[in-house]
Amino acid sequence: MDEGQIIIKAVALLAAGLAMGLGAIGPGIGEGFAAGKACESLGRRPDEANLITRTMLIGQAVSETTGIYALVIALILIFVV
Repeated sequence: MDEGQIIIKAVALLAAGLAMGLGAIGPGIGEGFAAGKACESLGRRPDEANLITRTMLIGQAVSETTGIYALVIALILIFVV
């Protein structure tokens, strides 16, 4: 490998780390917020536990797709570049 290729690989690995780090912040905060609000709702309406839990899990699954996209980009940067 010449010096240019080494620099490109180093920058790609750094970008992969940043993609995963920043890509995991959003889903982590969003899922925590959703779980907290679901707990508050369960405290107010325990009879609706099944509906609240199901809705919370669907919302968390949708927000987790952002983290999965970041993982895909990071893997492409690691193994393709």
